[in-house]
Amino acid sequence: METILNIKEVSKQYNTAASSLTILDHINFSIQKGSTVAITGPSGSGKTTLLGLCAGLDRASQGSVELNHVLLDTLSEDERAAVRNHYVGFIFQNFQLLPTLTAIENIMVPLELRGEKNIRPRAMELLDKVGLTDRANHYPVQLSGGEQQRISLARAFSNTPAILFADEPTGNLDGETSEKVIRLLFDLNKEAGTTLVIVTHDLELASRTDRIIKLKSGVIIADEQKTYA
Repeated sequence: METILNIKEVSKQYNTAASSLTILDHINFSIQKGSTVAITGPSGSGKTTLLGLCAGLDRASQGSVELNHVLLDTLSEDERAAVRNHYVGFIFQNFQLLPTLTAIENIMVPLELRGEKNIRPRAMELLDKVGLTDRANHYPVQLSGGEQQRISLARAFSNTPAILFADEPTGNLDGETSEKVIRLLFDLNKEAGTTLVIVTHDLELASRTDRIIKLKSGVIIADEQKTYA
C-alpha cells in the first residue's frame, strides 16, 4: 500500500535560557493511505505536539516529516500552508469555527481558500450529510456543541483531503453526542476514502481504528495493528 505519512527520527525540544525540554524523542512510524490510526497516551505525552508536526503546523527540532510525498522540513511557512490547504483536513476539540460566519460559510472557507467556484452546492451537500441543512444560516453561537462539531466535520471533508487529523474530536461533548459524531466521522471517512489520524485519550474511540500508536513521555511505547481474519 502507498504511504501517505512518513515520520523519521522526529524530535521536538523547547529551549529556555535555563534548560531544554524534550517533548518528543526520536519518533518513527509511517501511515498507509486510507488507513485509520489513533495516537493515544496520557496528558503531556506529546500527542498534540506530534499531530501538529505531522500536519505541518509546526516544525520538528530534528528528523523529517513527509506528507503525501512532500518533505515538509524544507518548506517555508507559506509553502506548508499551501500543502495543508490541498491535502489536509482538521477537526479540533474546541471546534474552531469562525464566529462571524454562518454554518454554511464556515464549510465553504477551505474551498474559497483554494479558489474554487460554485462551492455553495458542495457545502449544502455536506450539511445534508451531517444532518444540519436547517442550520445553514445559523452562527456558531446559535448551535449546540454537537452541532458545531458536526459543522466542523463537514468543513474538514469539504476540500476532499487526502488525510484528516482529529485532535480529541469528542473531548468537549457528552457521551450520546460523542457517539453520534464518531459514527459520522467514520462514515464520512469511509465514503471519502480519507486517511484518518485521531489523537485521543478515549480508548473506546481508539479501538475503532485500524491501528493504535501509544505515546508516553515523548516516546512510542506500543504500536498495535489490528489483524482482520
